[in-house]
Amino acid sequence: MAVNKRTKLVVVGLGMVGIAFIEKLLKLDARAREYDIVVIGEEPHLAYNRVGLTSFFDHRIIENLYLNPKEWYALNAPDNKLNYHLNTLVTSINSTNKTVACANGDVVSYDILVLATGSDAVLPSYTPGYDANGVFVYRTIDDLQRLIAYGESHKGTVGAVVGGGLLGLEAANAMMDLKCFEKVKLIERNRWVLSKQLDADAGGLVVEKVTDLGVDILLSKRVGKIKTDDGNNVAGIAFEDGEEINCSTICFAIGVRPRDSLARSAGIKCADRGGGILVNNDLSTSVPDIYAIGECASWENQTFGLIAPGVEMADVLSFNLTQAKLHQPRAFKRPDLSTKLKLLGVDVASFGDFFADRDGPSSLPLKAARKKKEDQSAVKTGINGLPPPPVKALTYKDPFAQVYKKYIFTTDGKYLLGGMMIGDTTDYIKLVPMVKNQKELDIPPAQLILGAKKEGDDGTDDLDDDTQICSCHNVTKGDVVNSVKEGKCKTVGDIKACTKAGTGCGGCMPLVTSIFTKTMTDMGAEVNNYLCSHFNYSRADLYNIIMVKKLNTLQEVMREAGNDKNSDGCEACKPAVASIFASLWNKHVMDKTTHGLQDTNDRFLGNIQRNGTFSVVPRVSAGEITPDKLIIIGEVAKKYNLYTKITGGQRIDMFGAKKQDLLDIWTRLVQGGMESGHAYAKSLRTVKSCVGTTWCRFGVGDSVGMAVRLEERYKSLRGPHKIKGGVSGCVRECAEAQSKDFGLIATEKGFNIFVAGNGGAKPKHAELLAKDVPPSEVIPILDRYLMFYIRTADKLQRTARWIESLPGGLKYLKEVILDDKLNICASLEAQMQELVDSFFDEWAEAIKNPAIAAKFQQFANTTDTIETMEVEKDRDQTRPVYWPKDAAEEDFRGLKDRWSSTAWQPVIEASYFAGADDTPNGISASIKRGDTQLAVWRVRGKYYATQQMCPHKRTFALSDGLVGQDVVSASSTTSTTTANAKEPCGDAKAPWVSCPYHKRNFDLADGSCRNDGALSIATFAARERADGVVYLLLPPVAELDAALGTARWRVTKADADSEANGQFAELDRKIGFKGYRAKRPGVRPMADLPMRRPVQVLAAGGGCGGAPDW
Repeated sequence: MAVNKRTKLVVVGLGMVGIAFIEKLLKLDARAREYDIVVIGEEPHLAYNRVGLTSFFDHRIIENLYLNPKEWYALNAPDNKLNYHLNTLVTSINSTNKTVACANGDVVSYDILVLATGSDAVLPSYTPGYDANGVFVYRTIDDLQRLIAYGESHKGTVGAVVGGGLLGLEAANAMMDLKCFEKVKLIERNRWVLSKQLDADAGGLVVEKVTDLGVDILLSKRVGKIKTDDGNNVAGIAFEDGEEINCSTICFAIGVRPRDSLARSAGIKCADRGGGILVNNDLSTSVPDIYAIGECASWENQTFGLIAPGVEMADVLSFNLTQAKLHQPRAFKRPDLSTKLKLLGVDVASFGDFFADRDGPSSLPLKAARKKKEDQSAVKTGINGLPPPPVKALTYKDPFAQVYKKYIFTTDGKYLLGGMMIGDTTDYIKLVPMVKNQKELDIPPAQLILGAKKEGDDGTDDLDDDTQICSCHNVTKGDVVNSVKEGKCKTVGDIKACTKAGTGCGGCMPLVTSIFTKTMTDMGAEVNNYLCSHFNYSRADLYNIIMVKKLNTLQEVMREAGNDKNSDGCEACKPAVASIFASLWNKHVMDKTTHGLQDTNDRFLGNIQRNGTFSVVPRVSAGEITPDKLIIIGEVAKKYNLYTKITGGQRIDMFGAKKQDLLDIWTRLVQGGMESGHAYAKSLRTVKSCVGTTWCRFGVGDSVGMAVRLEERYKSLRGPHKIKGGVSGCVRECAEAQSKDFGLIATEKGFNIFVAGNGGAKPKHAELLAKDVPPSEVIPILDRYLMFYIRTADKLQRTARWIESLPGGLKYLKEVILDDKLNICASLEAQMQELVDSFFDEWAEAIKNPAIAAKFQQFANTTDTIETMEVEKDRDQTRPVYWPKDAAEEDFRGLKDRWSSTAWQPVIEASYFAGADDTPNGISASIKRGDTQLAVWRVRGKYYATQQMCPHKRTFALSDGLVGQDVVSASSTTSTTTANAKEPCGDAKAPWVSCPYHKRNFDLADGSCRNDGALSIATFAARERADGVVYLLLPPVAELDAALGTARWRVTKADADSEANGQFAELDRKIGFKGYRAKRPGVRPMADLPMRRPVQVLAAGGGCGGAPDW
């Protein structure tokens, strides 16, 4: 379709429903391309997961909440397919001219307008003190950031949440996670919490569970006024019954109000009571070509505060706008308000007509409705009241397991109408479709509530294909199954990308995984955790093979366990084998036999940074450091112009060290009594500590002393993934020990040991392994735990995911570690002691070893150096400019056909590659010719040469990448299809090199990129001649530099992503940020603030409207 004939569709609102609509429209319009989409978002953030807001308190990274990464928007931007505006408020709609006006002065035209403006959290403006400092709502990221900042400045005080509904419990959980408040109180006006979803019994059980978790719940309480001090800061709450409580912070979670003011001002009809933009069954409003979806829409005078109805609206509207010409238009129908959540650790679910026994059924299945009802005379009604609802409820309550279930049936027990569950919600996914489909039961009702699940049943076999699996994005079991059967999805990650299942609240992922695994198995595909196609073994299997057979080289491992006995592996399996070797034999990672196995950072004992430099992080055990060592760190950083930053693990990171300077930097640090901090390795990083009894008046135990002992014991210990520890001196938990792989909290009797906590992309709270452990017994328990993890975990599996995958989880771990169920505790302790006794400092050994030291230079053929990326000043320190926005997508591969002439040129002595044929990665060299950087390898007796630059981000490090080879003859090949959960290696071809930055794999023979078709690299013929020199077939230097020269491709500030450069421009404008602050002229520290805008006192009485539902 021609561009000028496309329909311009403007979406106002970039929330969860807005982005769901855009995603669906893009997918449905992919072929026809009828629409150009413009979305206008009021918040400064891209669409984020509002359901998962509570997780923000753990990671504090806004991008972790994004429903789509920034790159997704760029991918859909070409040809005006999708444009977006952030931080832009739409102030008015002109439906006659079909334009919307924005607060910044922009006027945007539209052909079709979709309003997805959502709702606002209700703040009771009639309540005295509602505008005090310390009053918050729980709705947006900005709300959370303000709450976090306020909480940090009011530590040790009491926080209060007003409202005991879904949002209120979420807010209480958030305030608990903030760990600033000594106590959190939840205030609810009803006799139990979740009164809109649960009955009194179920709500009472939730109250018990939440109280056990440390939240004080005050029921049947109505806020009369908010007490404040002279500075208008929250001091407490006075209730209508005369009681009072003291608190510093109040978060109101008493409901939401549809944002319909934009529509009202444009003359679009809105609901008088409760608000909301009135919509028809096709989501159209009273004004042509304007639609409303999500929480701002009022359908049949109802608004919906859940994500699922909004996504259903997005489904209906996107379908009708794109498919209605070919299909019957869809109508929005009464949505399913079933809810399944985990609130404060409590599983809660309600489904179907869950109050049918109280309010009567909203509808009955056709058969049940037809049955003759017994008429009741007016006399009987007068005497006995109205007859009971034509339903029966079956209730199950287990006070020991704290489980409550109530299922509601028709009086004959043939139909399930609805119900609620607390504590055990495993049957929720089966019961919801029974209600929706009004399916007649073929079993007695009691069997639904008491029936035992068969051994090994994952609960997915008896689900119909139209069963909704993901309520956030309306994904059915059939959607998941079909995406696998059609070959579009081969991993669970693919399922999430294709169907969006699991990208909302994430609660459906266990079921999605089960369906995926079952479908793959039914197709004859084996779902496994093999390292890659070179091995039909998991990491744990391979670890045991290497340990039992005492294998020391990759060649030995390939001969004993590989699918191709002569292969040198790939970038997926090499680092895993290297990690196993280090965990067993603790050989220096830069030794000739193992250096070629190491991944990016281990290759040069430092984390490689954006500009090809490295970070240097000396160990600071438990965060304790002397002034002399601090001075040495400062001297080193100043001499080599290194950017310095305090890390989250209580040590100092120095960025920007050039490869050729690393040895001199390490030498100075080692001379000063320091050593490698292993910040580059999958090993123990740090053991964080508070000051404990060393200084703190609240300390119960010596947290620093214990943390020093643990870090000194386990330093350099390598495992499947990085390992972090923490020790807190009391229950105030300042060291955040319960977010670590292992953590200790001091008690009067010793230490409580927590395990398997993780931060990162999927945070998890640690679990209590042992209580009140005497200090002398801490080490044996941790020795066993860490060694058992190293022996049995999967590749790159953190302890949190590992313990989830153990049969029996924490219970099983306790049996193995504490009860010695497998009779291996002595073996685990002995193996750990052997590793501890073999400790050496990798930096010090690299300095002393000439063979290792020789690797630390930029080029193998010259001592010249080249800067590969421009740097700039930022807050008085030097850092590299930002990445370029786009990759270099030139046809580098085709350069060999475009050179004007080529000639064999000597580049390096062949002796440099001595022993290459016996090493697992061959030997590589970075070569400088003119201004061009080249990479040369000798692998398996053959030379290869390419450009040094990876075009993805224009980095110069290909020679440091891992070389991969395909499986030539897999002895394990069978007739069944194998779907690896990890990296496949492809067909048998020439070796490839995996860029150490972002794992773009380039064929060393033809320069093609195996995992990004838009990229390629130049290749050159290479050979060794009789004179003992390696020659490359190269064009003239001037021509080579014109095509591949560093000056041409080095990233400069002009090349850098302009959006990254200006990411704080709007914020700086708002807050007037100029840099580090000092006292302003005229500020008098001992004087009162003038309060230029005093708080207005509201007139007593008056007002309008009813009180919101607390």
